[in-house]
Amino acid sequence: MTIEPVLAFLEGQGTDAAGRTVFEILAFGDAALEQNHDFIPWLFALTEPSAAVPDAPVLTAGEAAAIRQSVMAQCALAAATDRMMTFYRSTHEWLMPNDHNHLRITRIIRSLRLLRDDPSADAFRDAILARVEATRAPVSARSRGYWTTA
Repeated sequence: MTIEPVLAFLEGQGTDAAGRTVFEILAFGDAALEQNHDFIPWLFALTEPSAAVPDAPVLTAGEAAAIRQSVMAQCALAAATDRMMTFYRSTHEWLMPNDHNHLRITRIIRSLRLLRDDPSADAFRDAILARVEATRAPVSARSRGYWTTA
């Protein structure tokens, strides 16, 4: 039996489409996180195709369930969430009316809700919204609405 690709990636047994391990991506600096866009659907997978990364994996219901049950995958998701939160706390370029990071944030929240739990998704969302409010960033109401309903 072969292990499904996102599960293998999150458990440290596989690579993303670019041949990178989860550990290599988690070690990216802020510039690499900003410049590369193809890793987000691997760290924060969904059961629907990515509009931004056409060849990104699409989870099956079975793979999503396996990720929820995997201690290693849960650890990787927690580490990925921490790394992305650090990125959003330490950078400010995304704090504008519209930015590609707004789509990433929506995906992260939705993926956390699917693969972890509501409290994890809500905590990430709340931290993002708090950063927007604290900096008085002009993030669009549309983006904030997506985050709130994700």
